[in-house]
Amino acid sequence: MNNIHPGFLFGLLIFLLLCSAFFSSSETGILSLNRYRLKHMAKEGHRGAKRVTALLSRPDRLLGTILIGNNFVNILASSIATVLALQLWGEAGIAIATIGLTLVLLIVGEITPKTLAALHPERVAYPVSLPLQFLLKLFYPLVVLLGWISNGLLRLFGVDPTSKRNDSLTTEELRSVVRESGHELPKNRQNMLLGILDLERVTVDDIMIPRNEVTGINLEDDIETIINQLTHTTHTRLPVFRTDINQIEGIVHMRQIARLLDC
Repeated sequence: MNNIHPGFLFGLLIFLLLCSAFFSSSETGILSLNRYRLKHMAKEGHRGAKRVTALLSRPDRLLGTILIGNNFVNILASSIATVLALQLWGEAGIAIATIGLTLVLLIVGEITPKTLAALHPERVAYPVSLPLQFLLKLFYPLVVLLGWISNGLLRLFGVDPTSKRNDSLTTEELRSVVRESGHELPKNRQNMLLGILDLERVTVDDIMIPRNEVTGINLEDDIETIINQLTHTTHTRLPVFRTDINQIEGIVHMRQIARLLDC
């Protein structure tokens, strides 16, 4: 490799750094996706969402593929950087390559792509799912072998690698989701959904009015008394009865007679 032109090695090093950024952003982007939005988009037929859902069905194999690719390109990049540094600076190039490549990998291959993927997971996860599917098939024997070994180690620590992640939400968590929906959900719909969630706390006393507090229109009263009652009532609907409130003959809606009262 010492006889290879430095320009070719430098170009190959840049390509490997881009590959490292690809694997880093892929991991963060896919794992940062909103699971409920992902399920919704997959049901709607979004191809990228379907691919990501398939990859996440076996997270051990997904992570195995990403880590195999990421470690391979990082180790190869380290070797190439060392050779390139030796050609340019001699023995001192080893220290220069170690420090320089570490900084470059952290910035270009880790921090920057992972931050970008965390901020825009859907823009990253859906496009990268296609090459990841290909790499999973390419590395499949190695991925299965490494997965079998890692799962065996997990079982030694009492962890079941086949257990499914529980994505269900409690009532309080669902309330938080509704409150934090922001502009995605109008305020009136937020209040409506929160009201539905609060129904479990509602008692009969909160809804029903005690019989002795029920007010209505007695048809036996004179017309002035009835008009005065309709004018000053704070209720939208009033029961209509004759003498005994238990003998209700109908319900009067204030909107229906508002015009008559104005006249």
